[in-house]
Amino acid sequence: MRTNLIIILLLASVLTACDKKQECPYTATTAVAPPAEVASLKATLDANAVTYTQHPSGIFYQIGTPGAGTVPGVCNDVTVKYSGRLISSTTPFDQSTSGVTFALGALITGWQIGIPLIKPGGTITLYIPPSLGYGSAGSGQTIPPNSNLVFTIELINVQ
Repeated sequence: MRTNLIIILLLASVLTACDKKQECPYTATTAVAPPAEVASLKATLDANAVTYTQHPSGIFYQIGTPGAGTVPGVCNDVTVKYSGRLISSTTPFDQSTSGVTFALGALITGWQIGIPLIKPGGTITLYIPPSLGYGSAGSGQTIPPNSNLVFTIELINVQ
């Protein structure tokens, strides 16, 4: 009788442990770009007659298609097709045409803010000031420090 009770308790603890969801290591960002960065990016967009919406964080965006379904959060994995370039260039520094999956919370702040503005099937163009992108460090040899970035993103799926 005592052995059966121990087995039942062990089985219950194993099942309970397996049922727990993994905690999310990310928190939603409240970052805001400095006014000088926002003003500089806005001036560039205006000079090039770009139509945009300004987000309170300092990113600018154009929604091509809003999509439908689940709005992603920083704890979701997102599958996207995308192309990224410097605002001063037409040549992509990075792109994925077949779709790639990322943890949203692990991406640059501009993506964490911009991708939740659409749902699966949606498309968005993000204009990201340096502090919400790769900042004063840049990224490798393709993204210089303090670069304004442009990403065209199609949200395929939210997990």
